[in-house]
Amino acid sequence: MGSGRDNTIVLIPAYNESRTIGDVVLGITKTGMRVLVIDDGSTDNTEQAALDNGAMVIGHSRNLGKGFSVRDGIRHVLEKNDFEWIIMMDGDGQHHPEDIPVLMDATQAEETDIVIGNRMLRTETMPFLRYWTNRFMSRVISGICALHIPDTQCGYRLIRVSALKRMKLTSKKFDIESEMLIRAAASSMKIISVPIQTIYGGETSMIKPMRDTIRFCALILKYCFNLDGLRRSEKADGGRTSDPPRDQRS
Repeated sequence: MGSGRDNTIVLIPAYNESRTIGDVVLGITKTGMRVLVIDDGSTDNTEQAALDNGAMVIGHSRNLGKGFSVRDGIRHVLEKNDFEWIIMMDGDGQHHPEDIPVLMDATQAEETDIVIGNRMLRTETMPFLRYWTNRFMSRVISGICALHIPDTQCGYRLIRVSALKRMKLTSKKFDIESEMLIRAAASSMKIISVPIQTIYGGETSMIKPMRDTIRFCALILKYCFNLDGLRRSEKADGGRTSDPPRDQRS
């Protein structure tokens, strides 16, 4: 079955996004879709802004990283067992809720496990460093996956819940997005890309170029020469998303 409003939930990891998270959540909830925000130890009003606009919120007592937040949100959805699809998007306003139907329509057109947004067809407003970083990382990850994925670093994606059950995700930071694609490819999952719009404003990037480049290189070294081993491991383990620590505010 393809993705629809009744069987899909939107998962948004957020850290100090009080300026934008309310509008992002409202743009989704007014369509009738449900939203889960993982507030990753924010020191501003992110949690309340999300709640005020109709989101469910999981709150971390300290900042654990995007990977932890994504895994925590996935764990929560799997425990509830109410949804067949998860849409992942950022809370900084870069991802437009109007593109949600674009992702969902792709699952009606063909059988797929992951639909990932592609920002690289319209790059006029994309910051210079981000453009070249995205191109480089996408080429490397595509090579590992043996599949052309034009924008592997795009956090706007739609994923089948049954596919997530088969992934043993372990990343703690921004490399979660690359790990997800590598593990999906190792399990022979179907990945497709669709064009999306991206809004670049005055947001502050949470990515630290030097630190996250080192982390990306470590991820590549981990998987580049061992995709066959990863395939065997995924098959033996049956996936199983690795649970993050339950560091949540009551």
